[in-house]
Amino acid sequence: MLALALVPAFIGEAHFNAQSYSLNYQWTPERRELDYVRQTGASVETAKEVKIFGLNAFLIERYRTLSERFYAANRALAIRRAGWGGLLTALGTLGYYVAYAFIAWRTVRGDFSIGDLTFLAGSFRRLRNLLENLLMGFSQVAGQALYLDDLFSFFEIRPEIVPPPNPRPFPVPIRQGFVFEDVGFRYPGAERWAVRHLDFTLHAGEVLALVGENGAGKTTLVKLLARLYDPDEGRILLDGCDLREYDIEQLRAHIGVIFQDFVRYHLSAAENIAVGQIDAREDRGRIVEAARRALADEVIARCPGGYDQVLGKRFKTGVDLSGGEWQKIAIARAYMRDAELLILDEPTAALDARAEFEVFQRFKELSAGKTAVLISHRFSTVRMADRILVLEAGQIEEVGTHEELLAAGRRYAELFELQAAGYR
Repeated sequence: MLALALVPAFIGEAHFNAQSYSLNYQWTPERRELDYVRQTGASVETAKEVKIFGLNAFLIERYRTLSERFYAANRALAIRRAGWGGLLTALGTLGYYVAYAFIAWRTVRGDFSIGDLTFLAGSFRRLRNLLENLLMGFSQVAGQALYLDDLFSFFEIRPEIVPPPNPRPFPVPIRQGFVFEDVGFRYPGAERWAVRHLDFTLHAGEVLALVGENGAGKTTLVKLLARLYDPDEGRILLDGCDLREYDIEQLRAHIGVIFQDFVRYHLSAAENIAVGQIDAREDRGRIVEAARRALADEVIARCPGGYDQVLGKRFKTGVDLSGGEWQKIAIARAYMRDAELLILDEPTAALDARAEFEVFQRFKELSAGKTAVLISHRFSTVRMADRILVLEAGQIEEVGTHEELLAAGRRYAELFELQAAGYR
């Protein structure tokens, strides 16, 4: 009777554990939005715009609305849980006292002695506590297992970009270059092709500039080169072999790339540079040389702690940098590794004219003998490339040198004239 009386409370607890998991699962987008609104309202990166645009009331109201809805859903579940839990616990308690009354009745009849009654009552109470704790423990484990199942499901996700069983070693140095053969790619879930029908060669030792309006596919092309994605159509060859035949780790280890949306790590200046080749983070000489190449050494020299100075304002001792100074730190990451392929995606967008000129003069010297891809909207920058590839709506529209493209009088010449008109 005691065991059966405790079963309803156990079933109720298991049921409401599942309800709590389901609620948290269903509210995951809203909880993520709550975190985002909180971070936006309390972040140093957004503080300027929050103050200037007067977003504080808007963000507070958005946070209040979301949190109150989430609170109401949790409160409703808590009320149901408390109500049913109280009722089911009462059933268990009733069963306990019915069984206890049965023992007392047997004692009155003379079946048990007073000593038997005392012994049985104590044993009965301990057994009830033991069974109750055991069942509640099982219920809690079952409730946590629901969340653990999500974790194991996450562990079972396999990467889509995988190395072949017997990968080729990366060629050092690159002898022929990269060849795009009718390459097409669109991002997962997208209907529009990011790039399509790409046919061109990036020769070994060549500096190739990519030009085009926003959304033309320049950064996508770079991601395909670094094999962050594989083409949906066609193939990319490196020295005559499909890029998918090479070891991924070796491929990426020989590519120095800086994207336009580079990460500002709230780490020391040395560590910010060392992330470009993290296994060399203890090699201070290599870090200093990379900083010198990218002209970041002047930035670090002005920091109170030098290379040990924490950058960013997240931590108390941190020192924030301007956009251009951060960009020099990011460029230094590309020079941390002895890369066969250098990729710079809008590397000087935040630099002033003098700093931009110095960076590209240094880049031209350091990329000698290396294969390089340069993405920039500034034609003063791209004209230093050996060839320029003009992209439009994910397809190649023109290829040639600066002079050849100007003489052709097409898209490149039009964009060049539009930009040049602002300097006249």
